[in-house]
Amino acid sequence: MDTVADLLAPLQQPLFTLLGSPVSWVEVLGFGSGGLCVWLVARQHIANWPIGIANNLFFILLFAGAGLYADAGLQLVYIALALYGWWSWVAGGPRSASGRLPVSRTGVRTWWVLACATAAATAALTVLLDRATDSTVPFWDALTTALSLAATYGQCRKKIESWYLWIAADVVYVPLYAHKGLYLTSLLYLGFMALCVAGLLGWRRELAGRTGAAAPVGAAA
Repeated sequence: MDTVADLLAPLQQPLFTLLGSPVSWVEVLGFGSGGLCVWLVARQHIANWPIGIANNLFFILLFAGAGLYADAGLQLVYIALALYGWWSWVAGGPRSASGRLPVSRTGVRTWWVLACATAAATAALTVLLDRATDSTVPFWDALTTALSLAATYGQCRKKIESWYLWIAADVVYVPLYAHKGLYLTSLLYLGFMALCVAGLLGWRRELAGRTGAAAPVGAAA
């Protein structure tokens, strides 16, 4: 009987070469599902969650093979958060007039909690990766992991500031993946940055429109 590793082996086979580095099926599938997921998030489409879970599974294989252990482990947390986010968008919290979870801003207290948690997670993961793995980029791997977790939490609650966190993470991800020879994934995250900016602008317009509509008649513009 074939083992799981045997069944997944074809996904690890090179499909083509980019800038001298082989690009596997799993990297191509991660590229496609990741881009589609972010595009759907920007449009607040509920299908972003199942597509995102598929993307997480592809990236577990990709990152583990590249020695990015924190990023590989992060995908498991993403799957759990995706299930929470899926529920949250469908049934969690107050609904807008359209029946959707509305876009909102992050409170000051939550920002402080996220900032402290992100700093603590970065420090702890850096030490863990440095001492327990052969990672050559423990700090950067840890930093992107912590930023991504904070951004995903905000995305689950449709907090507009989650886009800023994603953009900050992508600024680090692009050169990090290029350094690891994952050029297609590096290009994907460059595209993510553009999609994040589009998502940020779209969510800001929705929030401004809703708050503007809620303003009292005759209020100053």
